[in-house]
Amino acid sequence: MAGRDMAALAQGLDEATEFPYLESRISQVELLGNLLIEYGIPVQKPIGGHAVFLDALKFLPNIKREEFPAQTLALEIYKEAGIRGVEIGTILADRDPETRENRYPKLELVRLALPRRTYTDNHIRYIAAALKNVFDRRDEITKGYRITWESEILRHFTVKLEQA
Repeated sequence: MAGRDMAALAQGLDEATEFPYLESRISQVELLGNLLIEYGIPVQKPIGGHAVFLDALKFLPNIKREEFPAQTLALEIYKEAGIRGVEIGTILADRDPETRENRYPKLELVRLALPRRTYTDNHIRYIAAALKNVFDRRDEITKGYRITWESEILRHFTVKLEQA
């Protein structure tokens, strides 16, 4: 790693331990979580310090487990407003190494983590409004996705999907 990169990393690590920064970041995550709760959007509670986790099974009850509800929700949010979330569900859980059957975890979540020092409270309100738009049309979302290609391990990094 170049010296300037190490210096930037060290500066970031130092800043991330300062109380005002931590307070600001945690309060933004809390703002987002509380707005989503106000809109009736199912989230995991308590709200975390770095991210809000959406409950995809409750958010999109019409999507079958084998059509990847969390991935479907992450894609709908991205199509709605360009907001990136991370699927923490069946695709991430991968397949059983012996049977090659999908593992279906108890929860299907979408993680919305806030980038460091990039969002204002107006950005947070935009995210919440976009999620409300998707939530308001959740009954119209009836098809998930199927895998067209996946790597043998760590498929969540390179999986290719198409609408079911």
